[in-house]
Amino acid sequence: MKHNTSQTTDYLRLYDELKNERASWTAVWKELSSYLAPTRGFFDGQTPNQGRRIDHKTLLDSDPCLAVEVLCAGMMSGLTSPSRSWFDLTLAPEELMKLPGAREWVLEVKKRLEDVFAKSNVYSVLHGFYQEISVFGTAAFLVEEDPQKGIRCRPFTIGEYALGTDAAGRVNRFGREFFMTAEQMQTTFGKNALPPAVRRECEENRTFRWHKIIHLILSNPTHDPSKQDNANMPYSSVYLTDNGHLLRQSGYREFPVIAARWEVRNAADVYGRGPGWKCLGDVKMLQKMQKTKLVALDKSTNPPMMVSANVQGEVNLLPGGITRYNGTTDAAVKPAYQVQPDLKSLEASIQSVRDTIRAQFFADVFLMLSTQNYSNMTAAEVAERHQEKLLVLGPVLERLKNELLDPLIDRAFHILFRQGLLPAPPQSIEGMEMKVEYVSMIAQAQKAAGLAALVQGLNYAASLASARPEVLDRVDYDRALEEGLNTLGVAPALLRSEQETRQIRLQRRQAVETWTAQSPQAGAKEAVQNPDK
Repeated sequence: MKHNTSQTTDYLRLYDELKNERASWTAVWKELSSYLAPTRGFFDGQTPNQGRRIDHKTLLDSDPCLAVEVLCAGMMSGLTSPSRSWFDLTLAPEELMKLPGAREWVLEVKKRLEDVFAKSNVYSVLHGFYQEISVFGTAAFLVEEDPQKGIRCRPFTIGEYALGTDAAGRVNRFGREFFMTAEQMQTTFGKNALPPAVRRECEENRTFRWHKIIHLILSNPTHDPSKQDNANMPYSSVYLTDNGHLLRQSGYREFPVIAARWEVRNAADVYGRGPGWKCLGDVKMLQKMQKTKLVALDKSTNPPMMVSANVQGEVNLLPGGITRYNGTTDAAVKPAYQVQPDLKSLEASIQSVRDTIRAQFFADVFLMLSTQNYSNMTAAEVAERHQEKLLVLGPVLERLKNELLDPLIDRAFHILFRQGLLPAPPQSIEGMEMKVEYVSMIAQAQKAAGLAALVQGLNYAASLASARPEVLDRVDYDRALEEGLNTLGVAPALLRSEQETRQIRLQRRQAVETWTAQSPQAGAKEAVQNPDK
């Protein structure tokens, strides 16, 4: 394959710039990996299939790792639960949903997106994503087309990739290095695209040595919308070896990398900071306190000993052991000093640090119903307290909405549309903008305050109606029902259309009028009760 040497040099330079921006973050990531996620992270030139050693002399207390898992499970069930609907689709403005066929088409698109998410590896990747972002503050994965399942996600771990942002702080550049054998390179890129040395390895059947590959995804400055070939897509995708040999150059119609940050200090920060950053000192202190407790226990049960010079042979410290001694005064073997640790106070201090770490990872939020006593509360009070707890995740949800959920649904929608897996929209709404609304457990907790205000307002109107019934003419109960069900996350499909509702009410009115006409006494009573009719 012929390629422009200066162009590949530019790509290598761009990747080096991304790595240089990442360099100042790596030291903290390594510490976070060691103390909170020992199976995560890719550092120091690791190669595939290298078993990473976990330092169990450092990790004496597994409670911080458990707190991370609780947060991951809580985010999974609270934001993107595989077992329940967590998003709805609608048109903007909402009045378009009343057009013929609009509601049915939107519901079918949502169903097909949910089916693709369920049968692909999206949810398994999201679990690791939540672990990465909670510990390191940054997480990323790649969404690609899959001919069998619609989409396929490729997860990444911290240290494996580097990111870049635009002037608004949005991630728009991605680079990573990974390893492939000569056989894998030939299968992926084709024999003609390989460097001569790798091609000889394939010909000589020496295909098990690892080779470093660099993958870059960045904005394409030469993008031509009038052309549909790979070289003119909005985003360029480049594969090359570490010595600058171009293996493949293609492109993407949308930025395929879903990269999110837990929180960023300002728009200039490429990477984020998460709960792991805030409690790293507490985690280190907890491990040291556990080590101190173990040393104290060891010294209290097996203290250092003083041995008299008159002892014959070796000292036998085993239970029932005998040590021979010629002296007549001092004891032959006795403790050098007595250790009497205050284990109760030490354990209380350890538990206090554990509680602090759990609070930083919101474990108390997600385990609230199982760890607290609500025997004296009603179900409504329990639900209200649960919603109040979940509101602390509001800022995090907003960022994840913009950097994780919206891009994931948008990318999946466009891939399925190009594959012909989505129904054609009705002509009345073709080209209209779609809007995503989230109905997950955490999203509903944020809306719960609005539902409480709605119920309070309706009750207030009902109390006024006892004195002035005409007040209720100002209340649109149909609209109130829609707003309340939307807040609760109930599927819009459960509501009848306005046309069906009008038809049902017309039939009921006609039935009442017919019954009134057939019963003069009922008609007279109706006239007295409703003189205006």
